[in-house]
Amino acid sequence: MRRTLIINGFRSLALFGALQAGVVACSADESSGTSEGGSPTAPSGPGAVGVGVGGAQDSGRFRAVLAEGGLPARDTLDDVGFFAEHKLDQPAATCGEAVCLHGGLGVAGNLITGSNCTLLSVGLNSPLDPAALPQRPLDVVLAIDISGSMRGAPLDYVKLGLRRMIGGLGADDTVTLVTYEDRAEVVLDGVSAQDAETLTSAFLGLSAGGGTNLYDGLYMALEHAEALKAPDRDVRVVFLSDGVATEGLTSGNRIVALAQAHAEQGVGITTIGVGADFDVDLMRRVGEVGAGNFYYLDDLAAVEEVFVEEVSVFLRPVATDVQIDVVAGAAYRVRGAYGTNGWRGGLRGGEVKLPALFLAGRRRAASSVEGGRRGGGGGILVELMPEAGDLGGVDTRLVAHLVLKYTDARTGERVEQVVSVDNALAPGEIPDGGHYANATVEKGFLMLNLLRGFEIAMDLVADGDPGTALSTLQVLSQSIGGWLARHPDGEPDIEADLVLVAQFIRNLQSRGANTQVNTSPEPWPYD
Repeated sequence: MRRTLIINGFRSLALFGALQAGVVACSADESSGTSEGGSPTAPSGPGAVGVGVGGAQDSGRFRAVLAEGGLPARDTLDDVGFFAEHKLDQPAATCGEAVCLHGGLGVAGNLITGSNCTLLSVGLNSPLDPAALPQRPLDVVLAIDISGSMRGAPLDYVKLGLRRMIGGLGADDTVTLVTYEDRAEVVLDGVSAQDAETLTSAFLGLSAGGGTNLYDGLYMALEHAEALKAPDRDVRVVFLSDGVATEGLTSGNRIVALAQAHAEQGVGITTIGVGADFDVDLMRRVGEVGAGNFYYLDDLAAVEEVFVEEVSVFLRPVATDVQIDVVAGAAYRVRGAYGTNGWRGGLRGGEVKLPALFLAGRRRAASSVEGGRRGGGGGILVELMPEAGDLGGVDTRLVAHLVLKYTDARTGERVEQVVSVDNALAPGEIPDGGHYANATVEKGFLMLNLLRGFEIAMDLVADGDPGTALSTLQVLSQSIGGWLARHPDGEPDIEADLVLVAQFIRNLQSRGANTQVNTSPEPWPYD
């Protein structure tokens, strides 16, 4: 069965040709209640659970380089991970389904040069309470690096995380533990989560030594996961490493291909990198193709938090086989999308295909980020370019149509939602103070400007122009600082970002980049 919901007054149904008569209509301001299918709807304001798109869950590598006094390279900052550290409070999740789609427009002068920045916010949230969700039994397969470089604090924190993970597992869940150094070995094979004594003994007995055979560790874990697959159970691999492949098959492409082949057969993979020396690119790619998450843990103390979070939320998707279509209105072109690596498209629009969606842990943007990871957020932002000149009487109000399609992981039902986003202003018009559909879109505007500012600075450093990088970041710092001053209630995520801007500036200055350049590069040059 397929259900289609029309949200925010979607017009031009013929554009997609897939919508049928007899659809369920639902508007963004409906009161709380119960949908046709009996699903609970969301609370009446922000606080509905965020929905993550998988992939990188933090920007730990970027932060680590700055904290060490370095100047990060462009590949240290992934937009998916950066956005994942920002909780976006979407409107109430009143669509009556497991996942609700939201679209919003932001138009303002960018925070570096002041020229036009037009963005489309694509948000997802859920009325579901992770703690109250009925869950199928889970078979979790752990592939843990115990090579020599894990000796000491890294392995101690992993042991602590594994022991804490036991409490987050259900009575019918099982644990398989594969360790790897020069070769892989099965330490536990399908042990019940209720057998805490056996699990704890095995975790405490781990010791480090030898090389790093990433391929064998992942291969053995995936083979066991395949054997555990059952129609009424979930299975997932958690793959942890602090190094690069030194033994066995060391080809990154072979390891990624191995992960992708099993993911296509329904075995998801979450990757965790600890310390400063692991293969970031490889672990990120494995997590992305494996329909899971990727964590860069620059702070070893965060290892235990991630293990608990993974088994309680991320190991069980709320939606699978996900597609988000974006079709730009006649007065707009699409430059690109941020916050997902699944975007494919051109000037008139594009699509995002995702293996799965996961409920995020952080419920409100105002939640403190002290003493823990900033994860639990995320979102997709599409950068638009208003068309210039006479548009020949086309409908300039329509910014974009959004369509979300997914399979409800609880019911197996295929769901489709449609949202339209309009703009009462002329394309490219920037009112004083900018225009934002809501506070969430305004926060997205800040996030996108911060991301672009960091990217510009890193590119300039690579091009041998640290002076302009310094100038760019100083302008950005003043703009963000001014915004925070006008919002006395604070914004923890943006405040944390400003700390990173300040650290980047200090690192540039400590390396002699004290010559300011008045003209910063244009963040969004008009093509």
